[in-house]
Amino acid sequence: MTLSGRLDGANEPHKPDATKPNLDTQALGKQSLYQSPSTTLECDEAKSKEAEKAELQHMEQTTEKPYSVFTKIEIWLIVGMTSIGGIFSPLTSNSYFPAIPTIADAFHKSVELINLTVTVYMILQGVSPMIWGPLADRWGRRLIFLACLFILALSCVGVALTPTDAYWLLLVMRCIQAAGSASTIAVGAGVIADVAAQHERGGYYGFYSLGAMFGPCIGPVIGGALAEGLGWRSIFWFLCISSAVWFLVMLLFFPETLRAMVGDGSIPAPLYQRPLIPLIGRNRPQTDCERPPPKPLANPLRLFLYPDVDLLLFSNGVIYSVFYGVTTSISTLFQQVYPFLSETDIGLCFLSIGGGMLIGGVITGKILDREYINIKESLVRKARANASDPEALRSEDVVRDEDFPIEVARFRTMPIYLAIFTATCMGYGWSLQQEVNIACPLILLIIMGYTIVSILNTTQTLIVDLLPSQGSSITACNNLVRCSLGAALVSIIDIIINSVGIGWAYVILGGMCIAVSPAMFLIMRIGPKYRTKRRAQQVLHHVVSTFMCLDASNTSVLQS
Repeated sequence: MTLSGRLDGANEPHKPDATKPNLDTQALGKQSLYQSPSTTLECDEAKSKEAEKAELQHMEQTTEKPYSVFTKIEIWLIVGMTSIGGIFSPLTSNSYFPAIPTIADAFHKSVELINLTVTVYMILQGVSPMIWGPLADRWGRRLIFLACLFILALSCVGVALTPTDAYWLLLVMRCIQAAGSASTIAVGAGVIADVAAQHERGGYYGFYSLGAMFGPCIGPVIGGALAEGLGWRSIFWFLCISSAVWFLVMLLFFPETLRAMVGDGSIPAPLYQRPLIPLIGRNRPQTDCERPPPKPLANPLRLFLYPDVDLLLFSNGVIYSVFYGVTTSISTLFQQVYPFLSETDIGLCFLSIGGGMLIGGVITGKILDREYINIKESLVRKARANASDPEALRSEDVVRDEDFPIEVARFRTMPIYLAIFTATCMGYGWSLQQEVNIACPLILLIIMGYTIVSILNTTQTLIVDLLPSQGSSITACNNLVRCSLGAALVSIIDIIINSVGIGWAYVILGGMCIAVSPAMFLIMRIGPKYRTKRRAQQVLHHVVSTFMCLDASNTSVLQS
């Protein structure tokens, strides 16, 4: 196999021996889909062999190559390890929320100033993946993942040891925390693009997002319990120990997956990129192909030159900022409306929105894969209905990546999710305004958690589909936009609530979601056009680069 074949993501399928007369039942079943070889007694042995060879060659041509040499179990293990690593970004952020009033008292600062530490955390949460993401696309996922966890563990020690008269140091250490923890999400998205084909990416990403969703679920509970029982500093000692433990696990077992480095997984990674205990992929086929040169560092800001990507990132960022405004204000609002709640009780209230997100993460991935299959089957049926020879029409020819309406396949369910999220957001605000039974806002938080993770996962899956070779970089751009908008809203959410009241404040938040809702339909309409244009530019760039290399080679030959 050529090196380009390895990098495009598939190892050669096993080629059956055409000289053997005994074919397995599965092979014969596949052959019958394409040909009906003559079985009459008049056929001589030579013609029979020729027909058999023709069938086998046709079957080989139509057999889809595997996207990765890793087995299904190994892919699930890789995604699972990445998912657990992704817990630390939301865990570091959300375990902090229930302790905000306590930290404000300890530092003798207002809640607004302590919320500023959340704002700067979110700013760095958005900016740092813009650095780590391109590095992961060039130097490998494993190395960057380990670096992020190492920085996180050290920064947690710094926060835990911060004196209460050094508010500025708390701000600085929270920034370093964000620089370490936030980038695990971007790197993890790149891993999914490395090992999962497009038609199964939704399911894997749904499973991967469970880690990111589990963080908001258990983070406030852990933070509230530790702050009440052992003091707020114990939160960061816990984060230090847990991140250090997972750093060791990744160091021992996590394999390199970057396709530019290991292709479909069959090219051995450089020695420094290999796990100390290579359990995953130890039985995979190896190739002697020369490893390609490292990709040049790409500027992720160039991705903002694509109009469809900009529209997608901005609309998603506004919705995410609304969600973060809701979660940031839970502890202060519940303490105000329900003063009988302790810190641990408030932490337990976060289980509602976290539980909804956990359920949504599981179900949404399956829905995404189901929608992809439904669109694919619909296109194949229409093509075969209009074809002169339906049996000869291959489904791969109908649903090629450049022609497949991936925007529609991913976004058909988005209007439903956004409508439910907007309605529950407004209802949640008024339930707190009217001080109803605590069960009402908790139920609404469950629904909000389910719908917001459906929105975020659907959008994240689509942006990786649009630029799979730059999975970490485009996810970093997504983090930059949504964390910047989220930080802006978090910094003013208390001002809005104090100015217009809780109910009308959440009506404003719901109105923000309504304002960006037309973007979903616009993306489905204009997305294919810009995607085709982008693909044509990439092909032209590849052709020009090839001719330039050939010209330089010919010039050097003539000179010699």
